[in-house]
Amino acid sequence: MSDVEKFRSEVRGWLRSHLTGGFADLKGRGGPGREHEAHAERLAWERHMAAHGWTCVGWPEEYGGRGATLEEQVAFHEEYALADAPARVGHIGEQLLGPTLIAFGTAAQRARFLPPIAAVGELWCQGYSEPGAGSDLAAVRTRAERDGDQWVVTGQKVWTSQAHEADWCFVVARTDPGSTRHHGLSYLLVPLRAPGVEIRPIVQLTGTSEFNEVFFDGARTDAAHVVGAPGDGWKVAMATLGFERGVSTLGQQVGFRRELEAVIALARRNGAAADPHLRDRLARAWTGLETIRSNALRTLSGAAAGAPGPEASIGKIFWATWHRELGALAMDVCGAGGMLAAGEPYDLTDWQRLYLFSRSDTIYAGSNEIQRNIIAERVLGLPKEPRP
Repeated sequence: MSDVEKFRSEVRGWLRSHLTGGFADLKGRGGPGREHEAHAERLAWERHMAAHGWTCVGWPEEYGGRGATLEEQVAFHEEYALADAPARVGHIGEQLLGPTLIAFGTAAQRARFLPPIAAVGELWCQGYSEPGAGSDLAAVRTRAERDGDQWVVTGQKVWTSQAHEADWCFVVARTDPGSTRHHGLSYLLVPLRAPGVEIRPIVQLTGTSEFNEVFFDGARTDAAHVVGAPGDGWKVAMATLGFERGVSTLGQQVGFRRELEAVIALARRNGAAADPHLRDRLARAWTGLETIRSNALRTLSGAAAGAPGPEASIGKIFWATWHRELGALAMDVCGAGGMLAAGEPYDLTDWQRLYLFSRSDTIYAGSNEIQRNIIAERVLGLPKEPRP
């Protein structure tokens, strides 16, 4: 048995023996459109994982991780998804900020922030998008001014996932008043449970409020809480996005496979599989998922030494478009009955929730349009779009 298979077996065995008792009820809980489910219980589960060394498995051991290889990290995320374990609560800190601090942070920043992330003692959210700067991150207007040994942050962020549960936010802000576009931006770590911060949940199509508006009105953070040098925010923010599209997407695809298998099973039960058009779409969905996995493995193999490069945008377009189409396919398999709510006042079925939430897949974390620009300019070397 190879080292990877031994590691996979260890993960599988630990999940089998610990996802029991009260934790067994958490199977399948959380996830897109269902982030509100059993939050406190999922937080307790994740802290239980941390106590047994199963958070941050890909981090170096010196920072509280297991130093798992890329192949072992893939095995972990796949086994976690195969066990139907609950959606992670601390993934933004673990998968996005943690690797960013390991790559760009100071020794003091790592000592202060990495241990609470590994222990799931502090939760994080991402302060990128703004009302006038969604996928166009270079257009941010939130500003931060130096005042002695602090930064003073003023502005608004929007679509901030899990801000209402988070303790901290990594914020891209303009620290050079005369700068434009990618220049003069800084990457700041800002406490959310402090004066000058207001968080307003946004109700989604699913009826839940996974993301929020965040207002900074003179909010303060220590001067030392800038990652990289002031003005290097664009480089650091792009690296964070690369980590976001990293190894954990393999676990995500296991979840996608489970959803597809459930749609196929439904089509067989209700007779929809007899429709040649729907049967063809189901087959295309299966081949599409295989393509997504192969591309993800290829991209990750080429980025084993660090954050995935701009090629990761190819994977983002693949899975986002595929998942959105799966939601539409699920509703077509359900037929006319899929238009009816499961109960009052707005009780959705899993298929309806999938369809509604997957509308956002091609928008968040960089819209498909932005991903195509990145691929054209930074992967293929094509000329940039002319700006007015």
